[in-house]
Amino acid sequence: MSMTDPIADLLTRIRNAQAARKTEVSIASSRLKSAVVKVLRDEGYVADFREGGDGVRRTLTIELKYYEGRPVIDRLERISRPGLRIYRGKDELPKVLGGMGTVIVSTPKGVMTDRQARAIGQGGEVLCIVA
Repeated sequence: MSMTDPIADLLTRIRNAQAARKTEVSIASSRLKSAVVKVLRDEGYVADFREGGDGVRRTLTIELKYYEGRPVIDRLERISRPGLRIYRGKDELPKVLGGMGTVIVSTPKGVMTDRQARAIGQGGEVLCIVA
């Protein structure tokens, strides 16, 4: 059975693993998923990630991060989805919690945060919100 929204599956697996207090979660790897998790790591929402496996069956293992027993990520929400893509220009990119949260955007120059996209003057597809 094919998966229609792999990014939503990634976010759901992270949410579920944190709710179950897991230290890490493994999922099937792709370039887009790796780019999203790299942004999460760079912003301090996950501890680290690594890719493993061989050939076709590559896996992405994400080490989750907790602070004082609570998950660092409070909100992880998919915005653009296959049935309704959401694109925004550089001036229309949303802000989360007055700039305290992060919006992950897929631009022509790669997957990055909303702050980075504004800095280089690029808009793109609004993938998800992290707070």
